[in-house]
Amino acid sequence: MKRILLLSLALLTLFGLVGSAAAQVDCPPPPPCPPDAICEIMPCVITPVPWVGGVSTNPEWLKVDFHRVAVTIADQIARTSIELEFVNEGNGLAEGTFLFPLPADAAVDQLIMYINETPIEARILDATEARGIYDAIVRQYRDPALLEYVGTQAVQANVFPIPPGEKRRIQLSYTQPLAIDNGLLHYVYPLDVTHIMSRRAIDSVSISLQVESDDPIGSIYSPSHNIALSRDGNGFRAGFEASNYVPEGDFSVYWGVASETISVNLLTYRESANEDGFFMLMVQPPLELPQDRIVPRDIIVVLDQSGSMDGDKWNQAREAAAYVLDNLNEQDRFNVILFSTGWRIFANDLQSPDVAQQAIDWINTQWAEGGTDINGALTTALDMVGERPATILFMTDGLPTEGETNIQSILDNVENAAPSNARIFAFGVGDDVDTQLLDTIVHENRGTSSYVRPSERIDEEVQSLFNKISAPVLTDITLNIDGLTVDTVYPQLPLPDLFAGTQMTIVGRYRGSADDLAVTLSGMVGAEVQTFVYDGMDFPDLAGGEPFIARLWATRRIGELLNNIRLNGENQELVDSIIRLSVRYGIITPYTSFLITEDDILSRQAQEEAAGEFEAGALRQASGGEAVDAADLAGGLAAAEAPAPVLQMLGTPTPLGTQVAPELYAADPGSNAAPVNPIQTVGGKTFILQGTVWTDTTFEPDTMTTEKVAFLSDAYFDLLTAHPELTEYFALGDAVVVVLDGVAYEVTPE
Repeated sequence: MKRILLLSLALLTLFGLVGSAAAQVDCPPPPPCPPDAICEIMPCVITPVPWVGGVSTNPEWLKVDFHRVAVTIADQIARTSIELEFVNEGNGLAEGTFLFPLPADAAVDQLIMYINETPIEARILDATEARGIYDAIVRQYRDPALLEYVGTQAVQANVFPIPPGEKRRIQLSYTQPLAIDNGLLHYVYPLDVTHIMSRRAIDSVSISLQVESDDPIGSIYSPSHNIALSRDGNGFRAGFEASNYVPEGDFSVYWGVASETISVNLLTYRESANEDGFFMLMVQPPLELPQDRIVPRDIIVVLDQSGSMDGDKWNQAREAAAYVLDNLNEQDRFNVILFSTGWRIFANDLQSPDVAQQAIDWINTQWAEGGTDINGALTTALDMVGERPATILFMTDGLPTEGETNIQSILDNVENAAPSNARIFAFGVGDDVDTQLLDTIVHENRGTSSYVRPSERIDEEVQSLFNKISAPVLTDITLNIDGLTVDTVYPQLPLPDLFAGTQMTIVGRYRGSADDLAVTLSGMVGAEVQTFVYDGMDFPDLAGGEPFIARLWATRRIGELLNNIRLNGENQELVDSIIRLSVRYGIITPYTSFLITEDDILSRQAQEEAAGEFEAGALRQASGGEAVDAADLAGGLAAAEAPAPVLQMLGTPTPLGTQVAPELYAADPGSNAAPVNPIQTVGGKTFILQGTVWTDTTFEPDTMTTEKVAFLSDAYFDLLTAHPELTEYFALGDAVVVVLDGVAYEVTPE
């Protein structure tokens, strides 16, 4: 997908002006001038500083203090206001041309540009004229980063000289219309483009998006950033803030119009017509339900009161139980089970919310002591389940030590006792829990597991989950897409229950193509079956769409495979699948955390050898810190709402504690420049930095040969003219290998 907004924030200084991003200015002091004499001032000497791979070898010269974006959208018209401040930390004057590529449909008559409160005359360049300037700058400074903006119009303005140490603040605003596609509106801001201005981290970044609508808003989804959301009437606000931030992707938000029942929106992606496609369905139930429409259910709180829970854990667990009981729906029923050496129940049968306070008072009189009888507590809870949907909230901090302690026997007993209408949600407290036991139980009973680390609070985790599942809308959900073959759908079928105010994101693969299909959701509302049909869904056969969908699918697929290994053991097929997906999509896993150091990781031999590089013992541990880490990793990937980041940043451990060496991907080791991640995603493709070459992970060195073209040669620009889709890939640097329609092109340095 072409970026809607393309922003170059570099001081792109031409040599016809004074100093530049790629030039060091040496100005010797002028000689003494006798009185009444006319003296000639000696010119400054401009020493070019080369650019290497898109990164200046002198990265300290420019720093961004802040980058603020405010967006208001009403009647499908988006107004974007940008404010940023940068400081010249070089040792000479900087003056140049400021280029601001615009979306093709931007209303340039409403464009305003200020530099330090002073209006600046800006010239609008059409796409053809802008292309010529981009190419000239790329040739002049040997930095291909601007190539990705080919095909867009631009604003050009002169920037006044900036003395060393001084700051300049730029304000810019424009409007653009947003089109509706498949019932969705989409806004994009290219936050990552600031790397053209500075390779250093930005001190402060903030984006505020406010949407006003005549119709209620349904699904809201950001595949790129963890946004904070606030709904207000028919509109909403979305925000993102970060400090010391290195942008690694565009800021992207989708939203659609709400339905009175359940709304469904479709997005698709296909890399080429010869490969299977990917789809994503955003399923949004009503935000709120009146009490008479909420499905009545039974809530059973099962609380570990063994001696190891004594202290803060027991106090927080009691607070969590009190929150649940205080927030029951009018038609719900409940009970409480406390277990240690044996178990005790609040009442012999399920109770109405009228006596919830009595249960809270009873819990508060109890103290933690004894062992841990998990089997007895869970089977007792399951025996209470009747015909209504039932939710069991199970909290424990330890391993089974009383009653039945054999793990397989406990699993068998739970399976035999669990009716199909029971859902179990487990909270493992601390690192001494059996992750394999808990994860297997929730997987087989269509719940989720959460692990509360020693630094986290039990009550906050329980409250967060209970708020999400407080109002059931549809249970036992099945998905059917008539006339199309779909596979490897996540969440796995049957789908999880749907709750008011939440959103379900379904991803999968499809074969073939079809237009105007019907997507059907069926499920239970209480004891009745309800079916929802959504017509007019298109699954195209041509390349195009939203590339993040493939990465989201791969993220969840890897999570499922890792969980399979954790719970059932390792086999070669699972390991090979993880490695292929990890390399293809740049998602670091325990099996491939080393891949950034391997120059031949794309070869089949290297990938086969990778299977032996990691011992699966850490994944197979049931308890302990590493076991909880592995459970968090696999569970987080399997339930991810957004694609996994391609690489964790400098100083952050990779999965299971593997540390990435800083020297592997620092822009300039020893400098204060931001690190350059050795894995980048561009236009749906993933590239690994092998030595100095950015290599497409779909390149197969065993079977492919490359068509070489010299960087900045006439043939290089001719190729870009013939295949403009290559520009965003060539923008990575002066050494790139990319596969397009089965042909491997290789850019080589001069």
